[in-house]
Amino acid sequence: MELVKLIGILIVIIGFALKLDSILIILVAAVVTAITGGLGVEGLLTTLGTSFVSNRSMAIFILIMLVTGTLERNGLKESAAKLIGKIKNASAGAVIGAYGIMRSIFAAFNISFGGVAGFVRPIIMPMVIGSIEAKGKEPEEDYVEELKGMSSGMENIAWFFFQVLFVGGPGALLVQATLKSLGYESSLLDLAKVEIPVALFAVIVAIVYYFLKDRKLYKKYYGNDQ
Repeated sequence: MELVKLIGILIVIIGFALKLDSILIILVAAVVTAITGGLGVEGLLTTLGTSFVSNRSMAIFILIMLVTGTLERNGLKESAAKLIGKIKNASAGAVIGAYGIMRSIFAAFNISFGGVAGFVRPIIMPMVIGSIEAKGKEPEEDYVEELKGMSSGMENIAWFFFQVLFVGGPGALLVQATLKSLGYESSLLDLAKVEIPVALFAVIVAIVYYFLKDRKLYKKYYGNDQ
């Protein structure tokens, strides 16, 4: 009987394996887990409401996901692909690099776009694929899978290193608290100053690496026709 409560995990695994809509998968898994776990629909709604109030940052994330899902149903992917298709000689690596720069700037002000699920998948990936189609090429499945990993990697690198620059942000407070527990007193401003060159180096290396990797992959699947 206890195994029935884990059916939500099975739904997530099967859903992602079949490449179904990620938001729908998570919602279905949450509802099924609540019902099989004895929480019920009323308990699920109560828990969501309590979490919504006590975790406002998470509430904002949920709202972003809902807005993104609504826009996606109304042609967000298609519009993103058409936009990048108008830019001549745009490559997938260049799109990912440009996103890395933009993401870094906003991360420094602790502004989140919803992460991989809320922004990379519905907006950046269609632009990446659009850059391939703009050259008259058919996106190869293996190539696209590599680009998914690269786009997600850029999101994680930019957010991880630059959100610490925001004085008073959770990342900076965590570093300060950790140093304090080790006997090192430091101000948030000093931590931000030290982190700036590290963050810049990390993102620049990531941009160059992904750009070169994309060129290598493009050559592998399409030859030297850039």
